[in-house]
Parts: sequence; C-alpha cells; structure tokens
Amino acid sequence: MSEHDPALTRAWVLHPEIRKDEQSRTPAHALEEAVALGEAMPGLEIIGSEIVKLKKPHAGMLFGKGKLDEIKERLEAGEVELVLIDGPVSPVQQRNLEKKWGVKILDRTGLILEIFSDRARTREGVLQVEMAALSYQRTRLVRAWTHLERQRGGLGFVGGPGETQIEADRRAIDDQLVRLRRQLSKVVKTRELHRKSRAKVPYPIVALVGYTNAGKSTLFNRLTGADVFAKDMLFATLDPTMRKVTLGESGLEVIMSDTVGFISNLPTELVAAFRATLEEVLSADLILHVRDIAHSESEAQAKDVTKILESLGINDETPLFEVLNKTDLLEPEDKEAVETQAARSETVFAVSSITGDGLESLLAAVAEALQASAKTEALSLSFAEGRKRAWLFAQGVVQDERQTDEGYTLKVRWTRNQSEQFVRL
Repeated sequence: MSEHDPALTRAWVLHPEIRKDEQSRTPAHALEEAVALGEAMPGLEIIGSEIVKLKKPHAGMLFGKGKLDEIKERLEAGEVELVLIDGPVSPVQQRNLEKKWGVKILDRTGLILEIFSDRARTREGVLQVEMAALSYQRTRLVRAWTHLERQRGGLGFVGGPGETQIEADRRAIDDQLVRLRRQLSKVVKTRELHRKSRAKVPYPIVALVGYTNAGKSTLFNRLTGADVFAKDMLFATLDPTMRKVTLGESGLEVIMSDTVGFISNLPTELVAAFRATLEEVLSADLILHVRDIAHSESEAQAKDVTKILESLGINDETPLFEVLNKTDLLEPEDKEAVETQAARSETVFAVSSITGDGLESLLAAVAEALQASAKTEALSLSFAEGRKRAWLFAQGVVQDERQTDEGYTLKVRWTRNQSEQFVRL
C-alpha cells in the first residue's frame, strides 16, 4: 500500500485517440489539457494519465477487452478512485466501466460541469451551471437523483402511482429545471437593468476573450489595477468582471471586461451559460483576443476561440485585436519572430502581462481604434424628446446643437455601440 493524502481523491486521466478523428491538436496536447482540467478540480490528485488508441469506440465499454484488463491493473496498482475520460461517455458505457474497474467515471462534460459549479460566484452563474448539470444528469439515466422521488405502485396515469424510478427522477429534474428557469429570468431582468444603467455611462466597452489560461485575468489586473483571481489554471475566471480604465496618454476612459476562458469541445449543456456570460462581448466596441503565444497549440486554440465567437454572432463590424501574450516565456529568437509578426499588422500586438512589454503600444492602438471607429452624424429631435437629448449630452457625444422651430438639430460623434443604444431609448 502506498501512502497518500486521504483527503484527496486519487484520479487517472485517459484520452481516447480514435484514429478516424480529424483532430485539430495532437493527442499528447489533448491529454495535457485533460490533465490540466483535472488539476483545476479541487480535491483531486492526478496520479497518472495515458493516451488510449482506438480503431473505433466499443458500444458497451468504450474500450476493447484487452485494453480494459490492462487499464484495470494500473488502476488497482495506483489505488485509483476516479477515472477522468477526455471525451463523451454514454450512460451505458459509464455504468459498465464503473462495474468493470470498481471506480467512479467522469467524462469531459461532467468534469467541466464540476469545475464550473465550483467556480461560479454570481447568482446567474450558479443558476446557469445548475441547469446545465441537471440537463446532463437527465441524459445519464439520472441514477444520482434517486433521493428526489421514491418508487410508487399503481397504474401510472398522469404521473401518479406506478411511475418507474427513472420516470419519477426525470419528473423531479424537470420540476427543478422549471424552478431554476423562473429564478434565472428574474436574475436576467436585474442584469438588464444594470446594463441599461451602464449604458448611461459614456465609456466604450473593451472585452477580453481567449482560450482558457491564455492570461486574460493577469492582463486585466495589469491594465486595471484590479485583483481578479488569476492563476495558472484552466477556468480560473468564470464570472465576468468589469473595471474602468484610462488608456495611457490618450486619456480615453473605457470599461474593460474580463470573461470566462474558451475551451475546445465545449459541452452543449454549457453553451447557454457561456452565452449569458459573454453577453458583454456582444455589446463591446472592441474585442481583445488574448492568446498564449508560448503554448505549442496556440494556433489550434485561436481557431477554437474564433469558432465560438462566430457561433455567438460576433461579426466583422466589431474591431478585434489579436494580443500575443506571454512573450516573456519565449526563447529570444522566438520572441523576436513573434514581435516581427506583430509589427507587420496594425491589429496584432506582442505583449507580456507579467513584464508589461508591449502594453503601451496596445493601449495607444485601442484608444486610436475606438476614436477612429466613432462616426459623425446629424440628428433631429423634437422638443418632446428631451430624454434622448439629455442622454446624448450625458454620453458626451454632442459636438454642435442648434434650435429650430420643431426642436433641435444636433451634430454627434459616437461609436456604433452608442448609436445602437440610442435607437433603443
């Protein structure tokens, strides 16, 4: 018997490599990310990991008989209590593997849900994760929910006596989902009120997005002087954080928003939670796509981020800068190559959130882009539209105003975001 901390659950990570898969990243890096996901979950001790090559997944057990026995020996030798499988595992496969190996099984979706559940801090974040977890449990034949309803006898009409255990469990979950949706709708209304109050503040919004662990929160802290939880860990940030920042010599004031990190193969149950968390990105005047340029899979991660932005409906109208972060971790010749790449483009910047290298140029470019994206337009308002007129002055966008017989003619210079807010008044 080996000595180990009894407070920690001993876990083993498996990455199934299915040969027919068109994988954007190498199996070795996929396993590395899966291990990092496991390490991001409190209470786990990752004692081993491996890539398991498969011609095709076995319908009932995922792995073939020989591989099952081989893995079982390693799990028993390591006194493993939990196996994390980096990919989808069907309810049948999960049940069979748990029986065969005598351990608890958690697939990629289940693990990410666990991490999100542990990290959510805002009321909305907590509700979204609860709903995602319930939807996931519903597909797992809801074996974990037997405490919610008991077996009843009878015929089973209209959900009465006679329901099977699974039907009773599903009904209990569905009832809980209805309650959560009601609570969430109230929270969303409150958030909309907060957004409307923010709309009265005359500051453009700059949103930080990027793959998880790309260094967004470290950059956010450096730029804003905030103390957001920043750690070398996947999903260190879950709930969005916003701070006011003055952009260098320009003196331009903006609201900067830090967001949850993206990840490849995001569980479908969490897409809604991501959408809610990323609404600030949809209303941003400028997006900073922060990349960990020192990571060997940086290109693949960038593609994943681009896909998610497209799925959220981010279009080409919103300016986007690519921020090649963590240059301090590069070898001198690699750093020089990255800085040369950035110098060739007006929308790419090589920076280090740790040392501050390149941040001055980035902030100057952000200020210039926001000021350049502003358009000058003429507006006519009637005397009855005093609220709209007051809003324009509060935003600081009025350059000239003249009174006419019908009301006011104004010349305004504003961003696309401010223009859209004005239309909604």
